[in-house]
Amino acid sequence: MAEEVQISGTNDVGKIRNPLGVIGLTLITLGIYWIFWYYYTQKELAEMGRVRNTEELGTAPGTSVLAVTLGAFIIVPPFVSIYNAAKRLDAARRLTGQDGMEPGLLFLLWIFISPIGLYIYQSDMNKVLQAQAGGAPAAPQVAAPPAEQPAQPQAAPPPPPPPNS
Repeated sequence: MAEEVQISGTNDVGKIRNPLGVIGLTLITLGIYWIFWYYYTQKELAEMGRVRNTEELGTAPGTSVLAVTLGAFIIVPPFVSIYNAAKRLDAARRLTGQDGMEPGLLFLLWIFISPIGLYIYQSDMNKVLQAQAGGAPAAPQVAAPPAEQPAQPQAAPPPPPPPNS
């Protein structure tokens, strides 16, 4: 199950997904999972951009999904959408101080060797989500344990009584 991290400045959460899980579920569902995954990753980036007052991370994840689904009939829109997704991820990496792959190279891998491109994209997305959330996955909402009290020194046990002879 994917770990959730809070998208800083919002009530929304992003998911730390296993990159191999993304590839496996995409293959098993014959691409159906990929459409949902693509939407949610673009939505997470758009939320991060909204909080940072930048459109560099995207604004309309639904449009991106339309481009890769129905836009495939026109041929060009899916390629533009995937390249823009790589650019959005690069901008998110830059905003969170992460290093990563050039958008053009990621785009080429995604198009020609899709499983590797998906793996790299999700891996980098996980790093971005963790960095913007402060480096740790969000903890489940549970009551905090009571504060530990400092240990008090224990008195040494009394010496044994002297032997009676």
